[in-house]
Amino acid sequence: MERLSRKRRETIRPVLENPQDFVLLSARAFGQRLGIDAATVVRIAQRIGFATYRDFQRYLHGISIAKATSLDAMMASLPPDGGIISLIRSSLDRDSANLNSLRHSIDLESLAALAARFYKSPRILIFAGDLAATLAAYLEHQLTILSLPVVSATSWGRIMHLSRSASRKDLVIAISFRKGLRQTVEGLQQAHARGAYCVGLTDTYVSPIAQSCDQVFLASIEAPPFGASYIAPMAVLNAMLVACATHRRSRTLSLLRAADREERHGTRWYQM
Repeated sequence: MERLSRKRRETIRPVLENPQDFVLLSARAFGQRLGIDAATVVRIAQRIGFATYRDFQRYLHGISIAKATSLDAMMASLPPDGGIISLIRSSLDRDSANLNSLRHSIDLESLAALAARFYKSPRILIFAGDLAATLAAYLEHQLTILSLPVVSATSWGRIMHLSRSASRKDLVIAISFRKGLRQTVEGLQQAHARGAYCVGLTDTYVSPIAQSCDQVFLASIEAPPFGASYIAPMAVLNAMLVACATHRRSRTLSLLRAADREERHGTRWYQM
C-alpha cells in the first residue's frame, strides 16, 4: 500500500475493508464499482505487487476468508426452498467439499517428512485457543499415547510462558483460523523468533499463522449456516498422527502392546 499515492490508497481502501464484495468481479466491474477504468484497476494491482489481476483476486479471496464472521455465513445461508432440511444437506455437502479440497491440495510428502521432527524435538508445543482448543486437546492426547513430549497451551498466559522458553530444538504447532487468535499468533511469532521450527494449521495463506511458520497446512473451515467446521482440520491432524505412528512403527506397536491389557480390562471401561 505504501507504493500507492494517497489518492490511490483511498480508492482501494473499501476493497480491502470489504473484500467479499469485490472478489468475484471482473476488472471492468471492479473499476465501475470504484469509479475508475479497468486499466487503472490492473495498474493498481501491479503497483501493490501482484503480477496479474487474477493474482490480486486470489489475495482478496484469502482476505475475505480471514475476515469472515459467523454472521456473514448465516446471512449468506438462505435455503432455496425455505426449509431446514436443505440447510442440513448443504452443511453435509460443505463438509464433503472441504475434505475433497484438502485431499487434492495437501502436500503428503511434506507431511510424511514432518514426522521425523516429532521424534527428534525435545518438546512439542501446541498453541491454540477458543474453539481450536478442542483440536489442540485431541492432538495432545494422541501424541501422549505415542509417548512424545507434548504440551498444549490454550490460554494467553500459558502460551506466552511457553513461547518465551522455546528453543531451536522445539517443534511448535499453531492452530488458528480466519484472522487468527491474537494469543496464538503472538505466541507463534515469539517462538519462531527464538528459532523453534513452527508448523501452522489454518485456512488461508494470508493468515498471520501462515506468514510466521516454516511449514503450513491449509484446511477450510467453511460451514453453513454459521460457525466453523473442523472436519478438514481434524483430517490434517489424523494424517499427522498416521505419519508419526508409522515413522517408528515398531516403537508404536510396543507402546500399544503395553496399553492393550488396560484397554481390554481396565476399570475405567464399561465391561460388556
